[in-house]
Amino acid sequence: MSATNELPSSDLFAGFDPEEHDLMVMDGYDDCIIGVVERYGQQPIVCYDKEKVLQRLQADGMDREEAEEFLYLNQIGAWMGDATPCFLSANDKGEVLK
Repeated sequence: MSATNELPSSDLFAGFDPEEHDLMVMDGYDDCIIGVVERYGQQPIVCYDKEKVLQRLQADGMDREEAEEFLYLNQIGAWMGDATPCFLSANDKGEVLK
């Protein structure tokens, strides 16, 4: 994972300025970013689509079981401080309720 000075230049951060916030990203997984999560009293953090991360790991040569093990041990399980990214497990609705 990398800190602010190595963030991607594209607007992946839902209007949050990565220079202003201590956003942390996983190197090589920019296409898996789905937004930024805000929590009361805590800094915003980058959020990844868990399924997209798993698909990326599989595309890199892991089978599903290896990808899940790697994700849970090395990505979800990697605490890097308060700016550590989170991972979204999307529901199967496929729609945003308004």
